Amino acid sequence: MSRVAATKNEQAAVDKYLLPREVRVATVRRHPAVLLVPSAQAVGGLLAAAVLSATILRGHTVLEGIVWAAWAVLMARLIWNIVNWAVDYFVITSDRILLTSGVFTRSVAMMPLSKVTDMSFHRSFAGRMLGYGDFVVESAGKDAVLRRIDHIPYPEQLYLVVCGRIFKDAAAQEEVFEDQGASQVQDEADAHAQAQADYEAQAGYQTDDYESGTGESADYEANPDGRYEPDDTLSFGPPDTSDEDDDL
Repeated sequence: MSRVAATKNEQAAVDKYLLPREVRVATVRRHPAVLLVPSAQAVGGLLAAAVLSATILRGHTVLEGIVWAAWAVLMARLIWNIVNWAVDYFVITSDRILLTSGVFTRSVAMMPLSKVTDMSFHRSFAGRMLGYGDFVVESAGKDAVLRRIDHIPYPEQLYLVVCGRIFKDAAAQEEVFEDQGASQVQDEADAHAQAQADYEAQAGYQTDDYESGTGESADYEANPDGRYEPDDTLSFGPPDTSDEDDDL
């Protein structure tokens, strides 16, 4: 099977679980090292069955049949694990982390990136030699479906991909909050300026003249009707210039 055909099969197997606006960022199978144990058991069983049949069990047809039947079970287990490995995918999307598994009974475990509070990966000595690692995911919920994901290939690269998506969403959310705060401050400033302009239009003079003449600040507060007007504790009126007239 060509790589192009395999890629199309991967897309068909994964894309049906994605939301309409969800973008698939990375799709990988578990590292083939997950098949090392069943492969070693099958090969070891084959060697053991061959040696026993040629030596101790020579001529014991029933016992030879039992030994080879045990090896057949190990071989069937290896084939089953290979089939499962071929259809299982670890998927990183723009919104979630997914792990699909199962041949006849299909299971899809997922965790939204917005719920991920911490993520790390662990690499054993064998993992460093063969190129795989285990992901450990911490979430805001108590019962996380995806807690530990083993035998992930390219762990450093995929770890950076997930962290990039998490921090990108956090930065975008922080930017939204900052924009909302700046917009609220601007709205309050606009309301204050509009209240001052309305009051000056009614009073017929600039409140800046009042402030410079009295040394007090003109404060505007929202009344019960939602309109802005000068604070009741201040007495607004034309600035007192009687002292200036006496000096003249």
